[in-house]
Amino acid sequence: MTTVVTSLHPTPESLAAFVSNLPEQTPVTMLNLLRFRNLSAYKPGAPGAGIPAQTGREAYAVYSRHVMPLLKGVGGKPVWMGDAHCAVIGPEGETWDEVLLVEYPTKAAFLKMIQSPEYLAIVHHRTAALADSRLVATVARA
Repeated sequence: MTTVVTSLHPTPESLAAFVSNLPEQTPVTMLNLLRFRNLSAYKPGAPGAGIPAQTGREAYAVYSRHVMPLLKGVGGKPVWMGDAHCAVIGPEGETWDEVLLVEYPTKAAFLKMIQSPEYLAIVHHRTAALADSRLVATVARA
């Protein structure tokens, strides 16, 4: 039986590995694998709790609208987005709804964005939207 691990946020350990393993002053492209909830799940009493029921994809669209200025503010940009149809190689039962590639000029730019008060004020939309996700940091080969 396959154990399913749900991942929505970076851990202190994964952020430490990101900082120590990626080169300085090099563009970083983040591979996002996203699985949306059928209905968004805002936590009671948390920001967004009073938002009317919507799909996970709709809640992610709210997050995307809010994150775009923050992304641009650190010099980042989305470079590709598409619907995921099926995994040809991967764990049985692991499915994704959307794939997104986002480029940051450096790892410091990514960290600056996700640690900013403005980002922390909107990330609840992402959390409410997603059933599961993966975020893989990549660097182009020279």
